[in-house]
Amino acid sequence: MEIRKVGVVGCGLMGSGIAQTSAMSGYPTVVGEVSQALLDKGLGAIEKSLAKLAEKSALSSEQRSATTARLIPTLRLEEFGDCDLIIEAIIENLDRKKELFGKLDRVAKPDTIFASNTSSLSVTEMMTATQRAPRFLGLHFFNPVPLMKLVEVVKTVVTEAAVIQVALDFARKLGKTPILTSDRAGFIVNRLLVPFLLDAIRALEEGFGTIEDIDQGMKLGCNHPMGPFTLMDFVGIDTTYYIAEILFNEYREKRFAPPPLLKRMVLAGLYGRKTGKGFYDYSEPKAPSPNKALTG
Repeated sequence: MEIRKVGVVGCGLMGSGIAQTSAMSGYPTVVGEVSQALLDKGLGAIEKSLAKLAEKSALSSEQRSATTARLIPTLRLEEFGDCDLIIEAIIENLDRKKELFGKLDRVAKPDTIFASNTSSLSVTEMMTATQRAPRFLGLHFFNPVPLMKLVEVVKTVVTEAAVIQVALDFARKLGKTPILTSDRAGFIVNRLLVPFLLDAIRALEEGFGTIEDIDQGMKLGCNHPMGPFTLMDFVGIDTTYYIAEILFNEYREKRFAPPPLLKRMVLAGLYGRKTGKGFYDYSEPKAPSPNKALTG
């Protein structure tokens, strides 16, 4: 069982990063989207990322050209027919993912391995949309994919041992460090990270400290690269809320329950960096200031 050709369905933030990393690692990589506009946007993001790596001398001009040449953009699922591994990286919606995998199951080779890049949804539920349960797992990459070293390899209760090993080897060939986990909500990273983020919000709500002081406390006291509020603004307040809801629905534990402030920020459209305001105000992007409306 060998991976010779890779497919990535979805060329958004995560999909474009996965496709770029795959192509940089020597794999011919089919990358698909639902419209030409979205495909062009994703390919543009890849070119921009490659240009930055070239500027930093992390990528030679020859490697950059070879990477671009290995990318096979498409709007047709049929183009994924000869891929050995297909990674789904579309919107975090279970019904949409199941619909996609059902279609892919009809066009892919019988021995093709299917993987989802989901950060929180049930890999097992997605698997039921196909006839290849033993060849189905999760490959959860982290943003930004070309730079982040971790990949969570998520096995279900029926994933074949040989398929798991192929996935682990594939992640290593991409220059990543894989960790193996089971299909439970949040996997390893989000199951530990999300309660920490939610507790930071509760600490703010209960007056333990300001946004800045809590961030500084975790940066300097625990040597974190960024504080919890800065991280949530980067990941997306809406994304944090969405994952917390999934975790709470599965485990029914208070530590996974979204605090009132988080819910109200989502309702108000305060998603963080992508909307210009979250726990911080990004009116001055190089010097964001705490959002005083949250604590005033």
